[in-house]
Amino acid sequence: MASGSQMDSAPVELKREFSLWSAFAFAFAFISPIVAMYGIYGLSLSTAGPGFWWTFVIVGTGQFIVALAFAELVSRWPFEGSIYQWTKRLAGEVAGWFAGWVYMWALVIIMATVAYAGAGFLAQLVGIEAPSAVQQSTIALLILLAGTGANILGRGLLKALMVGSIIAEIVASVGLGTYLLLFHRHHGFDVVLHGIDLNSGWTWAYASGPFLAALAFTGWSILGFESAGAIAEEVKEPQRNVPRAMLFSIAFIALVIAYASLAVTLAVPDFDKVTSGEVADPVTYVLSSALGDAAVKPILFAFVIGFLASFLALQASASRVIWSFARDEVLPASRILVKLSRAEAQPIYAIIVTTIIGAFVYLISATDVYSVLVTFTAGGYYLAFLFPLLTGLIARVRGKWEPGPWNLGRLGTPVAVLAVLWVGFEFTNIVWPRTVSESWYINWAFFVAMGVILALGTVIVKTRKVGQPKPGGSAEATPEPTKELV
Repeated sequence: MASGSQMDSAPVELKREFSLWSAFAFAFAFISPIVAMYGIYGLSLSTAGPGFWWTFVIVGTGQFIVALAFAELVSRWPFEGSIYQWTKRLAGEVAGWFAGWVYMWALVIIMATVAYAGAGFLAQLVGIEAPSAVQQSTIALLILLAGTGANILGRGLLKALMVGSIIAEIVASVGLGTYLLLFHRHHGFDVVLHGIDLNSGWTWAYASGPFLAALAFTGWSILGFESAGAIAEEVKEPQRNVPRAMLFSIAFIALVIAYASLAVTLAVPDFDKVTSGEVADPVTYVLSSALGDAAVKPILFAFVIGFLASFLALQASASRVIWSFARDEVLPASRILVKLSRAEAQPIYAIIVTTIIGAFVYLISATDVYSVLVTFTAGGYYLAFLFPLLTGLIARVRGKWEPGPWNLGRLGTPVAVLAVLWVGFEFTNIVWPRTVSESWYINWAFFVAMGVILALGTVIVKTRKVGQPKPGGSAEATPEPTKELV
């Protein structure tokens, strides 16, 4: 880390070192097919049976529509902070602040949970088959510290790690998927037309119950394509390259996830063992059955790479959102958080903040507070999405929308409507209380966590006087796009 004197003379602008390919790799690593599928596969399969596979198709399509709407927004305003900056310009500083505040917390908590999940795979890789909560938290903390060092070192290392992630993910997802489809398929393709009971087709009770629950799980997993917008000021020609990176990443990843999950589903030897709970991890079950226990270790290594790359991209995104807030002087300690390192122009202090919050999450990982925070993340993410989508649609209806260089033309408004409808539906589906047998604060975890986060945010908004003119008459610190950006 740079010394105090180095930070005092640090640059105030980020370096544009990411190309279209780098921005794509960044968003790809953020979503991570391995993390997206593995994180929810066992839960969804045991809840809804093999028919849950269609949730990947539905969510992939819905998220692509959202990516189209976001692509227009980032082309108009290619600034660090993405959702925060877009909403601020569409609906004012206060609305933008709360959109970014919710988004920031969702990013940081997901960052911590991804590292925690990756720690479980890393533990197995080094021979700890059933790590205790303390062991997993300790390994997660080491991942957090190592990832912080990697993010601080600069964009060159980050780009190299993202490329390595793509290679590992394609081998693990596409390569293994193809092998399973060709040599270890136990079921016909029609199995994905059935729920838990393979002897019956879909019913309304299934579609409105287990399938909707699985749709909520999948909605949590396929997120992060907008992360290319969080680093927009570090991308060359962002008004054109960032929209493309968003769309390429979500389209490619949705196809990879759908393909890999179909291959794994058709290769499950016995669905009853999964739905009964006898097999807790269906992916490992399939791989062990097809390849043998000895071959699982190298695959675990690919899984670890996927989770680590996703963590790095999450931390980078979260730190850029914090830095964007600090540049506008609307967070406590903004003068410190806005500083960049002299050599690499990295927001070191913002990265460190994400590390501190992540470490705190691991301290409470064995408590109900952790469960409440994790449950908040998916709903919080979709709520943050709604801010720019809804306010952007209102701007279009009022005739106040001005498109950027990349735009959909006349299709922009219909796409904006569909994006709002999809995100609104999935947000409701995710936060709707389902676990009535749980404690009230677990069942209503999203609302409990959101209430606390919004209360804390309100205090900061009041004390920082967000929305009020700054000294000198300027109400915002972020510049408008210039010709050099195009």
